[in-house]
Amino acid sequence: MKWSFPLGTFAGIRVFVHATFLLLIGWIGVSHWLASRSVATTVEGVGFILLLFLCVLLHEYGHALTARRYGVKTRDIVLLPIGGLARLESIPEEPRKELAIAAAGPAVNVAIAAGLWFWLQLTGGFLPVDEVALTTGPLAERLLVANIVLVVFNLVPAFPMDGGRMLRAFLAMNLPYARATEIAANVGQGLAFLLGFLGLFTNPFLLFIAFFVFIGASHESSLVQARSGLDGVPLARVMMTEFQVLSPHDPLERAVDLTLSGSQKDFPVLEGDAVVGILVQGDLLRALTERGRGVHVEEVMERTFESADLHEASPGVFARLQACSCRTMPVTLGGRLVGLLTLENVGEFLSIRSAVQKRA
Repeated sequence: MKWSFPLGTFAGIRVFVHATFLLLIGWIGVSHWLASRSVATTVEGVGFILLLFLCVLLHEYGHALTARRYGVKTRDIVLLPIGGLARLESIPEEPRKELAIAAAGPAVNVAIAAGLWFWLQLTGGFLPVDEVALTTGPLAERLLVANIVLVVFNLVPAFPMDGGRMLRAFLAMNLPYARATEIAANVGQGLAFLLGFLGLFTNPFLLFIAFFVFIGASHESSLVQARSGLDGVPLARVMMTEFQVLSPHDPLERAVDLTLSGSQKDFPVLEGDAVVGILVQGDLLRALTERGRGVHVEEVMERTFESADLHEASPGVFARLQACSCRTMPVTLGGRLVGLLTLENVGEFLSIRSAVQKRA
């Protein structure tokens, strides 16, 4: 994800923090200083937010480590001001697996809250509930309250929250996966409208949450419907079969000419019959700005890339294309390039297929 900086690698999973997260920390620090003019209060306020996001990070590791049990890898975890995001390579369509992965995150927060509750019982540190908020009260009790809030928020049955995925998993035990997703997305969008309506008369922040939920539900439904539309369709029917290629020794001038003469944005780079790289448009533009047109393609191309075999199932390849940070995936047969798959041509295929089916 752009504007993200590495925090470290833990349990084999890379953790990044988004630049906007630093703005949140700065805002919290300035707010506490202006309100109290106390260094201790400011440090405590920032410390509480950092501990809260540690709980969020552990929540995401709950998802990631449970997914690992089912053979699903996690690309990375990104911390954002609105929470965390564990970017799994795929979501299992087996309901029980998806249910376990979705429930693991809130279960971590329940465990943290339970541990804090026992600690407060042992130390006698409890205050009356009406005297505790996210900004006032003993630190441990505030974290306890915050983890309970995280559990309740994440169990809302709406995508992209964990509750939406749990609802879909329950529905998918008796319904086709695409239909279960459609129902769960509709429930999420209905809740988004309700939240937005309440936000008009209470807290405007609810409008932001409503927009976030509505878009997340729509996006999840669209992705699953797309994968469903590819069921049983050979990859050869979906991929591009007319495209241009480059040699590692071509100058970038050649890539510029091919870009301007057609609509192709990314170019496979071949050495003999083997695909050795992908020249991505963003890298091309950056190299043209910094180094000029005479640079060889091999100096700019991406050497690590996703590829697919022609005999793979289309839905699985499409899911991998969605999960990777690439826009173009070479399709090979016996190591020889036979096609390209992009999100654009998949979308065009699905649009045409839908139009034909409606006519029929």
